[in-house]
Amino acid sequence: MSFSVAGKTAIVTGAAHGVGLAIARALLEAGANVVLVDRDEEALEREAGPLREAEAPVRHFAGDLRERLTVTNLLSFTVDAFDRIDILVNASRQMMPTDPLDPEDETVDALMAQNMTTALRLSQATARRMIKLAHAREDAEDAEVGCIVNLSSIAARLTHPRLLGYSISCAALEQMTRSLAVALAPKHIRVNAVAFGSVLSASLESALQEDDAMRSSIVGCTPLGRIASPGEVSDAVQYLASGAAAFVTGQVITVDGGRSLLDAALVPAH
Repeated sequence: MSFSVAGKTAIVTGAAHGVGLAIARALLEAGANVVLVDRDEEALEREAGPLREAEAPVRHFAGDLRERLTVTNLLSFTVDAFDRIDILVNASRQMMPTDPLDPEDETVDALMAQNMTTALRLSQATARRMIKLAHAREDAEDAEVGCIVNLSSIAARLTHPRLLGYSISCAALEQMTRSLAVALAPKHIRVNAVAFGSVLSASLESALQEDDAMRSSIVGCTPLGRIASPGEVSDAVQYLASGAAAFVTGQVITVDGGRSLLDAALVPAH
């Protein structure tokens, strides 16, 4: 059993900030070739530029993945740089509050498009390219062709009215994960997800500095009594991307310190 991802090529979306950036860095440190993807080109250059100057096997790609041409260009860019695609991490997510009683509120549509549909379209296109590349390499029939890891949230299973759109989009993402896992299993592509609660990203850390009550509320709803670090999510992603998870597909691993086990009202996840 190996947790290694050395020599594999990974695409990580939402990689300019927060959890997505932590995942990209972790995979790079573990020996993978990594393409960081985000709409924030300035942040991508800031994060990836020094790594490239140090001759790390990393590239960055800026674009809106809601556009089909952008997806096509990303996959071609990755293959041109590293000759293969082994891992896709859909870490690009958006959270907006929803007014559940306002029929003019459009956040459900917006979050479904960003958090589920974009991940679905990219997963479909990437899986097709993985299969094509594997055939070109004449890989053994039983060899793994690739894996996809989606980032979800415990909001998919818990209820908070102001998170209506976000919860629906995450629940849809998890069902998409299971459906694609079954569809792609005969092609030797695994599909899994990681659902997490609050993670101490830069944005949450800034918010907590201004609101001690928020910290107390989050910690109080978490049996392990603390907030996760981004590295604890990236560790779960690396496991799912490695050979150690070779017989794991269609699963949603929860990284939340036990928070989703409580019956208390959901504190908005960050």
